[in-house]
Amino acid sequence: MVNEGNDRFTLPRGATGFCRSEDGPLPETGLSAFRAALFAAARVAGGEVGEVKERAYPQTFHTATVIGREGEKIALCHAHFPWVAFAKARQDWYTGGFLAPPPWAHAFANAGFTVLSSERLDTPLSDVDTSALTQSEWREICFHGITTLGGILFNAWD
Repeated sequence: MVNEGNDRFTLPRGATGFCRSEDGPLPETGLSAFRAALFAAARVAGGEVGEVKERAYPQTFHTATVIGREGEKIALCHAHFPWVAFAKARQDWYTGGFLAPPPWAHAFANAGFTVLSSERLDTPLSDVDTSALTQSEWREICFHGITTLGGILFNAWD
């Protein structure tokens, strides 16, 4: 279900939400694609989609809830790359507190998203390929004291 493999995670340019103007705009993960996957997941979960919140600058992610037989789950969707994660609570940004994907998370993978496990998101940056990140991205990472993959992906730095 979690389609991330055992390989080293490679962060592409802009995974932090920052980009250089000379590199052009970052790709966008459309809210409509995330919303469609949410409704498919809710059907599998035997529940419904709760609040869907489009990202607001400077957040790098959209959030939503799926209310199923097991209760409410918070789904996070990266705004620039098709990555989905699950969290314990809604927050403005995350440095931890990620959950294992629920059994119905395969609906996101079926819709073309990569579902990230809590173990993957807690991966130390020393175990992540960060070679594509720019100096300005590294300044932000260091300034905010981020040490994990999840902290880089689901942030609200300004």
